Amino acid sequence: MSTKKNSTIQTIADTKAYIGMWVTEDGYIRHELLPNNRYDEARGNRKHAYQGSYQVTGNHIDYKDDTGFIADGEFKDGILYHGGMILYKEN
Repeated sequence: MSTKKNSTIQTIADTKAYIGMWVTEDGYIRHELLPNNRYDEARGNRKHAYQGSYQVTGNHIDYKDDTGFIADGEFKDGILYHGGMILYKEN
């Protein structure tokens, strides 16, 4: 008879820990993920440089900006990897 471990591994989608402000180390890119599945990205002094919608599945995020451009990213160990950028969550 085999025994199964019933371990639950929570993804960022489960915890909703993705909601909030994500920032590059130099602070140039500020990427706010809002609770209504919208995002607002600032670049340098350009507030609201990009805006659009997003969907989180597991630890993966898909973006579609309001002009139709699409991109994606991955959450790993509390870091967001997106479009060649590394973003850290602000507390």
